Amino acid sequence: MSVTIQQLIQWKQQGRPIVALTAWDYPVAQLLDEAGVDLILVGDSLAMVALGYETTLPVTLEEMMHHAKAVRRGVEKALVVVDLPFLTYQESPQQAMHSAGRILKETGANAVKLEGGYDAIAQTVYRLVQAGIPVMGHVGLTPQSVHQLGYRQQGKTPEDSERILSEAIALEQAGAFAIVLEHIPAELAAQISKRLVIPTIGIGAGPDCDGQVLVTADLLGLSSRQPPFAKSYANLRQTIGKAVRDFSIEVREHQFPESGH
Repeated sequence: MSVTIQQLIQWKQQGRPIVALTAWDYPVAQLLDEAGVDLILVGDSLAMVALGYETTLPVTLEEMMHHAKAVRRGVEKALVVVDLPFLTYQESPQQAMHSAGRILKETGANAVKLEGGYDAIAQTVYRLVQAGIPVMGHVGLTPQSVHQLGYRQQGKTPEDSERILSEAIALEQAGAFAIVLEHIPAELAAQISKRLVIPTIGIGAGPDCDGQVLVTADLLGLSSRQPPFAKSYANLRQTIGKAVRDFSIEVREHQFPESGH
C-alpha cells in the first residue's frame, strides 16, 4: 500500500511519528523506499548534494524535474514530494500553478513543497490546493532566502516566533497538508505542532514535531560539511574513498582483474 496524505494526518492523530528523507536519484530513492521511509522529498538541496552548487538558488525547474523522474521510478510505497525551486512560484499564483502542475504531470510526484508563509505565499498555496495540487509548506529557516536570512536559527525573538507561528497557521488554513519546520527553537516547534491539525516535519526543530526529515547525504556521511542539527548514521565518504583507493592500487599493481572477473 502506498502512503497517502490522509495517512500522514491520521498518523499525527495517532501519535505515530513520520519518517522523511531526501532523494536525488533512482538508487537512493529505491533504497529509502525499501527501508520503509514514509515520505521522500526531492529537495532543492540536490543543488548542493548532487550538482555542486553553493546554495539551493541556482537549481532550475527542469533540473528538479529530471531528478524527480528518476526518484519516482525508484519508489513504490513512499509519498513523493518535490520542491519548487527558487523563482518558479514567487512571481504569481499563475507561475506557481504552471510549475507545480508540470511537476505533478510530468514526474508522477504526489505533491509539491514551497517555502514561506507570508500572505502572498499563503494565497498561492490556496490557489494550488483548490486546483487539486497537494502542497507541503516550509517555515522557519527557508534556504531560498539565504541571502536575507543566512543559515542561522530562526524564531529566537518573540516577534520572529509569533511570525513563524502565524505563517504556519496561514499555511494550514490555505490547505497545506503538512509543514516542514526548519532550524527553529524546540519550544516553538512544539507550540506549532500542538496548534496545527496537519503534521509538522522537523529538521533542527526538536523532538516534538510529528515527524523528522534529514538530507540523506548528511545521514549517510556523504556531505563534506553539514548543519549542526544533522546526524550521520554512516560514513560513506570514508567507505567510498577506501574502495576507490583499493581499486586504484589493484589496477596499478595488476591485481585486478583476476581470472574470475
